[in-house]
Amino acid sequence: RQIRELDPNARVIVLTTYDTDEDITRALKAGAKAYVLKDISADDLIACIHDVLNGKTYLAPAAAAKLAEGMARVQVTPRELSTLRLMADGKTNKEIANVLGISERTVKSHLGHLFEKLGVTSRTEAVKVATRRGLVRMD
Repeated sequence: RQIRELDPNARVIVLTTYDTDEDITRALKAGAKAYVLKDISADDLIACIHDVLNGKTYLAPAAAAKLAEGMARVQVTPRELSTLRLMADGKTNKEIANVLGISERTVKSHLGHLFEKLGVTSRTEAVKVATRRGLVRMD
């Protein structure tokens, strides 16, 4: 995003190991013209560079598949995502409520919706699934 702010004509190619639909979407929304994974072949990388130089966009097949998979899933709301990330950081419901300025009951409601959307029954499972889907990063 900062590169595009400095030079709106810049053509950014993201070369990464991150392949979740969230990462891909974030990069494309920020203005990337291509999203490729580090296991790309030299020939495909050259083709990608040529496409971007010619004004086209390029999305690695694996990245396109991840995007399609992500679009088929139910999306979480921004507030549910904030709740999920705080939970992943080890916060209790009370701590999450204090950070977000909401009641514990509302936190429990957000967690119930999240568990249903993620298809899980526990906080641990929710964090595991959310990490796999790229909603949460465990650094």
